[in-house]
Amino acid sequence: MKPESLRSDLLLLLASLIWGTAFVAQRIGMQNVTPFFFNGIRFLLGALVLIPIIFCRKNNLGGKRDGFLLGNPFQWQFVVLGLLLFGGASLQQVGIVFTTAGKAGFITGLYVILVPVIGILFRRKTRATTWLGAVFGATGLYFLSIKKGFSIHKGDFLVLVGAFFWTFHVLAIDRFTKEIPPLQLAFWQFILCGLFSLAFAFTFEHTTVQALMKATIPIFYAGLLSVGIAYTLQVVAQEHAHPSHAAIILSLESPFSAVAGYIVLNETLTGREILGAALMAGGMIISQAFAFRNERG
Repeated sequence: MKPESLRSDLLLLLASLIWGTAFVAQRIGMQNVTPFFFNGIRFLLGALVLIPIIFCRKNNLGGKRDGFLLGNPFQWQFVVLGLLLFGGASLQQVGIVFTTAGKAGFITGLYVILVPVIGILFRRKTRATTWLGAVFGATGLYFLSIKKGFSIHKGDFLVLVGAFFWTFHVLAIDRFTKEIPPLQLAFWQFILCGLFSLAFAFTFEHTTVQALMKATIPIFYAGLLSVGIAYTLQVVAQEHAHPSHAAIILSLESPFSAVAGYIVLNETLTGREILGAALMAGGMIISQAFAFRNERG
C-alpha cells in the first residue's frame, strides 16, 4: 500500500470514529438542551473551525484562495445544501432522544446504500451488488427497529427519514463540488443549517443559559470535532482515496456508535437487534465493495 493511501485510510478511519462517537455526545447533550439549540450551536462552531482552513487552502480555479467571502451566502447551491443538512440533522437529533446511539448510527448509515439506489432518479447506473446491499439493509432494519405488528419505534422512524435527507445531501454535494470549492460549500451549509436551527429553536423551544453550560462538552465535541474536524479529514483523505473505498471505511461509523453507546451510556442491543445491525453493516459493505474492486482494476 502506498504511503498516501495508508494515510488516507487512517484519516478516514479517524473521521468515522469521531462521527460514530458523536452520537453519544448528541444523546448526552439532549439531557440538558433541546434539539434545535444543540444543532444550531454545533454547526456554527463547525463553521468557525473551517475559517482558517479555508484561507490556507487553494481551490482549483486559477490558484485563488478558497476564501469564504467568495460567493453569495444565499447562492442557491448553499441554500439547498443548508436545507438538506438542516432536515437530516434535525430529524436525527430529535430521533436520537427516543432511540439509542448505536441504533441511530446504523440507521443513519443506510445512506451508503440509498445514495446509489436513489441515484437512479438522476439516471445513474445502479449495480446488482447495490440492490443486494439494499436487501441486506432493509432486512437488517426490520430486525433492528420493527416491532411486532409491523410498528416502528418513533425515534428509529425519525432517524430513518433523516437518512433520506442525508442521501439527497450526498447527491447534491456530488453535483455542486464540480462547480464550487468543497470547503466553501461546507462553510456556508454549516452557517445556514446553524441559522435555520436557531430560528426554530427561538420559535419553538426554550433553553436556559445554565442548561447550555451543562451541555458545553457534548456541544463542543459535536461541533468542533464532528462537524469541523471530521469533515476536513474526509476532504483531505479523499484526495487520495477512491470514493467507494472511502464509503466502506466511513460506514464503520455505525459499529463505532454502537460500541461508544455501550461503553459510555451502557446501551445494549438484543440478539435480534445485533442481527439487524450486522445485516445492515454487511449491506453497506456489499453495496460498495464491487465498485472498489472495479476502481482498483
